[in-house]
Formats: sequence, C-alpha cells, structure tokens
Amino acid sequence: MPSAPTDVPTTILTIACPDATGIVAAVTGFLAQQDCFIVECAQYGDLSSDRFFMRAVFQHGDKAPERDVLGSRFAERVAQRFDMTWAMHDARRRPKVLIAVSRFGHCLNDLLHRWQTGQLAIDVAGVVSNHEDMRKLVEWHGIPYTHLPVTKDTKVEQEARMLRMVEDQDIDLVVLARYMQILTPEACRALNGRAINIHHSFLPSFKGAKPYQQAFTRGVKIIGATAHYVTPDLDEGPIIEQAVERVDHTHSVEDLVRVGQDLENVTLARAVRYHIERRVLINGAKTVVFR
Repeated sequence: MPSAPTDVPTTILTIACPDATGIVAAVTGFLAQQDCFIVECAQYGDLSSDRFFMRAVFQHGDKAPERDVLGSRFAERVAQRFDMTWAMHDARRRPKVLIAVSRFGHCLNDLLHRWQTGQLAIDVAGVVSNHEDMRKLVEWHGIPYTHLPVTKDTKVEQEARMLRMVEDQDIDLVVLARYMQILTPEACRALNGRAINIHHSFLPSFKGAKPYQQAFTRGVKIIGATAHYVTPDLDEGPIIEQAVERVDHTHSVEDLVRVGQDLENVTLARAVRYHIERRVLINGAKTVVFR
C-alpha cells in the first residue's frame, strides 16, 4: 500500500456484495462527497459466484467527518442499497498478532525479523508454544513467551487458555507458524477469518510424518508452500498465498527441506502482510487477494 503522511487520517474500506451495476460509482461518488481522496482502489466481479469485491484506501480531507460518522453515512447511503458486507479500518493502526509455534522455528524467526526491521507493520503481542524450544529466541526479541504443553488430557484446556489470550489482549490475527497441533472445530470457529496456517503444499499427498522423505522417494519435481485461513476442515481453508520451486534428481532430502522451509517463510510472510493490509476478502471456499 502506498505510504501516506502519518498526520493524515487514512482509511481502508473493504466491500463484498452481490454484483450489480453502479457499485464503483456509488462508492467513489460517496467518498468524493465526504471530502475523501482515494489513493488506491481495486475491484473484482466474480462471474462464477455473482459476487463483487472492492478495496479502497482513502485519506480524509479537512471537511471529512470522523470515521464513525463516515461509516454511519456509508451504511445508510450506499451499503444498504447494495446489500454490502463492509468494514472501514484505520490504516495507521498496527494490528496485534499472536504467533503459535512448536519446534520448527524458521517461520517464527522470519516473522520476528520482518517485524523488527519494519517490513511487517504489526505489533507482536506474544508467542505461544506447546514446547520450550523457542523461548530464548522469542524473549531475546523482548516478546512474552507462553508455554502451553499439550497432551491428550490437556489439549482442550490449553486451547481455551490461548483463546482467552486472544480475547483479553484484543488480538487481530493468530499466525500458526508451524504450530504442530490441530485446532478443535470450536477454536477454528472462534478464530474464523483471523487465523493463518502454513504448510508444505504436497497435501493431500504425503500426509503425516516425514513428508519430504516421502516426496524424495517419489521423485517430486516441484516443492511448494501454502498459506491459508484455518477452518474445521484440516488444511482445506481458503488459500491466501502459495509459492513453488523446481527441484530435480540431484536434490537430497535435506535439500528439499531447505527449499521447502525457505518457501514457507516467504509464503507465510506474504499472507500475513496481505491480511493486515486488508487485501484478502473471503469468497466462499477461496479468496480474492488485491495485491
């Protein structure tokens, strides 16, 4: 998203609704009437679902109303007319993120580096894990680390503790950075549209333990990674981002793991950035991503 002066109120408007003639004209006309200057706008009409999606970034002029007043006017004058699901977000607010991890730290380390160097405009509220392995790394960054050991008997209780953290700390997004625990359907519903998972993209092939060994044995020619929203259907949530790289017979299992982890890093980081910039709109079982 183009950077805006820090002293100018800037809003991101997202819209999903049944497709119809005149939506763009109604939205842009309304914003112009409210002394709002559009700096970025993208829209898409999905012919297969007859749904319309839009993302607009605009700055507030001197005569523009406060955001809550603007939202009320938009609801009355535009949104109701087109049966819109919509939201207005403060573009200057940094979303609060909770990261969950197990024993593989590559995605966690990558996210923390991007956060500290300003590449991801987020506030990392904390890291939770079912193991202690990543504590030193996380606390070195000055971030609270919560150990939630999970067993068959404690899984529901520990998951409930994590959800309480999400509620108590007003978390905007939960990132499963190679968190090797399956969330219950109840947790998936509680985090609907605000939890992102990352995994290798061999699925549905090569399930279970040692997927890269299985891929090596089969002689795969492409390694990939997939980032998606978490749903009760395991690893089948709406896909946000994917990446692939070609491999060949000269690659060892260790080579495949290295390539796969690099792809997981960049794929997850992109998905998180698209989400926090409000570029992702869910369209049934898939997504519209305004890059």
